[in-house]
Amino acid sequence: MQKDAYTLILEAIDAGVYRPGDRLVESELAERLGVSRTPVREALQRLETQSMLARDGRSLIVASLDHNQLAELYVVRAELEGLAARLAARHASPEEVQVLSDMVAEDRACLGDPLALARANKRFHRQIHLASHNRYLVAQLDLVHRSMALLATTSLAAEGRGETALAEHQAIVDAIAAGDSDAAQAALRAHISKAFETRLKLDAAGIGRLRG
Repeated sequence: MQKDAYTLILEAIDAGVYRPGDRLVESELAERLGVSRTPVREALQRLETQSMLARDGRSLIVASLDHNQLAELYVVRAELEGLAARLAARHASPEEVQVLSDMVAEDRACLGDPLALARANKRFHRQIHLASHNRYLVAQLDLVHRSMALLATTSLAAEGRGETALAEHQAIVDAIAAGDSDAAQAALRAHISKAFETRLKLDAAGIGRLRG
């Protein structure tokens, strides 16, 4: 199925093709995506409504998150991701647990490549969302992770964070595999907390606003 302009622009933001502060020009996007200007205009309006884009004079730019927005996003993310892990511990099939376990093992090959590790991290979290078997929770988490695209790069680039993150992933999978919903929720919330802490340290050091 052919992707619409909205999906293509959103994916470009998520992939870092367009970064916070970049100006999006309707005519340039239409040419780049190979579509007419009307669907691009509609997509830009939709993304502005969703706070993915912001006004800068008459121009639309990719939005960025200030400190308070970032903190608010991580509070919601920790709660919703924790709930997903709790439900996954109750409802995940043996096959879903095996997929999660395989992901952790395979993702070790991405250590040293922050961008590849960030993509692997996203797949891992998405798999937990699906394993919760709650479509409403999955929809809300999709919105949260869409906002994560407004962070320029990955916190997994921080020295040693990749190795630690994978160990945290393993603890989450172990709890889900054991059917321990309390432990699964706690492990995932601790994982998100550590990611937020890493981000704050990097921001304080002036390294920039990071994703993941």
